[in-house]
Order: sequence, then structure tokens, then C-alpha cells
Amino acid sequence: MTFPRLELLLPTLAALLATFLPTPPVPSAPSAVATPTAATWPVGTRPPVVRGWDPPVTEYGAGHRGVDLAAPPGALVRAVTPGRISFAGRVAGRGVVAVELDGTGDPPLRTTYEPVRTALRKGDEVGAGDPVGTLELPTGHCPRSCLHWGLRRAETYLDPLTLLPPWLLRRGPSRLLPMTGPLPP
Repeated sequence: MTFPRLELLLPTLAALLATFLPTPPVPSAPSAVATPTAATWPVGTRPPVVRGWDPPVTEYGAGHRGVDLAAPPGALVRAVTPGRISFAGRVAGRGVVAVELDGTGDPPLRTTYEPVRTALRKGDEVGAGDPVGTLELPTGHCPRSCLHWGLRRAETYLDPLTLLPPWLLRRGPSRLLPMTGPLPP
């Protein structure tokens, strides 16, 4: 016995099986945690970076676990994104403020600012651009007065400059110069 339409039989059987067999659950992708975008620099409008982020190779190795931003003593230090104060106190003689950033997962991202004098307490909420304190006198960490700005998730140090949008990192708009003739002043 021959089947006149054998080429149609296999797709039809596959469709019938797919209709009546239970569909296996599709594993859900882990929920992505958005990294917040900073609304402002923590000090000034575009402070010079005195020393950049240089992660250590090992847990206790040499490196620089944040960035140092030049600023004069007494400069206003601002939260770069909304969050809640998770620490405000002195560590090794320096004022330190840590802010857990809203909506950044578990464990949350945390920014740190030092040396800072603050009146805030653990649990206080801050918005982007809100003052967290003022920069204290230099502590010897930098050759001149600076803010040490850090970023961590649990025990992992991250580059805090990654919080800044590109337009805050740029020095200013590009300017086209004429190809001939004298340069304008």
C-alpha cells in the first residue's frame, strides 16, 4: 500500500503532537538590574580627575578603589543619584558618607564620598544632586585637596565614572576651525 501524499503526513503528525503535548515551561531570564545614571558630578561642574580608578589584581592588592576629584576644602559634596544613607561617620580619622543607590538590585550599588563632614544619619534619603556634606581638609591621600569617590556592589569595587552619562564626561562642545586663513581668537 502506498500513500499518495506521504510528504504531508509527517508535518501533520508533528502538528498534532505539538497541539496535544504539554508545553515545557520556558526558563525566565534573570531580571536585569539597571545601573543608574548620575545627574551630576559629586563636586563642582566638571572637576579634574586627580587619580583614576585602578582596581587591585587581588583582594588585598595595590590599586585605587575609586577616583579622586580635585576640589577645595569646604566644597559642597552632592549625591550623584537618589538613595539612602547606609553609613555616615569617621573611618581612620576621615569623614565618610556611603549612599545605597535606589533600584540597583540585591546587593545594591553603593557610592562613597570622603573626606566629608556631614550632618546626615544612616537611613536618611537623598535625591540626585542633594548635598551629603562638605569636603574636609586634605588628609594626605591626594597631593592637594580632593574628594575620593567610590562605587561598590557588596565587596566588589567598580569605577564610579561609569555612573556618569557621556555628556557629563565630555569637556565641552567640539568647535570646527577654518581650513584656510587665520585662526579666530
